[in-house]
Amino acid sequence: MSILIDRNTRLLVQGITGRDGAFHTQQMVAYGTNVVAGVTPGKGGGEVHGVPVFDSVAEAVEATKANASVIYVPAPFAADAIHEAADAGVGLIVCITEGLPVRDTLAAYHKVLGLRGEKNPLGRPRLVGPNCPGLISPGQSKVGILPGHICAPGPVGVVSKSGTLTYEVVKQLTDHGLGQTTCLGIGGDPVIGTDFIDALTLFEADGRTEAIVLMGEIGGNAEEQAAQFIRRHVMKPVVAFVAGQTAPPGKRMGHAGAIISGGTGTAAEKMAAFEAAGVPVARIPSEIPGLVDELLKRRRARRANGLAKAASKSSSKGAAKSSARANSKPAARSVRSTSARSSGGNRGRVVARNGSSKRAAAKPAARAGARSASRARLAAAASRGGRKK
Repeated sequence: MSILIDRNTRLLVQGITGRDGAFHTQQMVAYGTNVVAGVTPGKGGGEVHGVPVFDSVAEAVEATKANASVIYVPAPFAADAIHEAADAGVGLIVCITEGLPVRDTLAAYHKVLGLRGEKNPLGRPRLVGPNCPGLISPGQSKVGILPGHICAPGPVGVVSKSGTLTYEVVKQLTDHGLGQTTCLGIGGDPVIGTDFIDALTLFEADGRTEAIVLMGEIGGNAEEQAAQFIRRHVMKPVVAFVAGQTAPPGKRMGHAGAIISGGTGTAAEKMAAFEAAGVPVARIPSEIPGLVDELLKRRRARRANGLAKAASKSSSKGAAKSSARANSKPAARSVRSTSARSSGGNRGRVVARNGSSKRAAAKPAARAGARSASRARLAAAASRGGRKK
């Protein structure tokens, strides 16, 4: 399984005729992603790498039933591209473009959230990004700019603010035999459509994801909020890493949101929050595979022990019930048969005794009757003879 994308994803590429859009469309098609349409206003009717081009997202969705969109539109027009995709009913909108003004992103964020509903964290539509590398479900689908050859199917979910750091950690996980369910780059801008808590919720609900790797960075408080969420709601093992541990205060490091300001948002604070929530924190990225492997072994051992105990308990109960049935049934039968035999025998003996006593009583009576009759006959004969004489 995976989150957000799979083999059923039908992808639409906004900005497909541009340099980046055309190049990454070719890469996604080569990986096996089902790219069904592209959109560039004014260039409908053409093709890019065998993908038909339409003038609008609504037209493309109607013709191809696309359910996901990836945006390679320049920053001044990227927010409008998000609005257009949301209005057309696209379920997943992934914005790769960086440099969007925060105010534009806020409007797009609330547009998507309003269509989904605040109380539907696993629903659609969903915005990923902006300023993100996209996502990949190894062996199924790739949406964005993540390199597919470093990924492998497996039980680990990966979520990260950084793009290139994601590639580094995914490669190390794959080299250690730890494949991934989905690798998700959420982006490092101050306002993003999908945050750590959203990703953790999705991974926790995914049946195939057994462990989660979370990579944050300095700036903001998203990592601290994620740590609290993990403590309260995530049962699967999580390994964390925080980039920017040596960053000087007041300097923006890479991403628009990666800046320590007012003494908050430091790597030390974020790492302490994860450790307080029971989440092991890697000091360097190369430590992540070892920590994940150890946690997975513990989780599987606990599960195996639990299954063994349940099976043993079930078999013990079954054996006890069988033994009880086996012991109780013959005893009942013997009691019943003994009772039947004894009662039947008693009845027989009583009948026999009654019959023999009746016969014994009847024989003397019969003999007495016979003697009386004999005497009577003799007396009669004598009287007849006396008269003759």
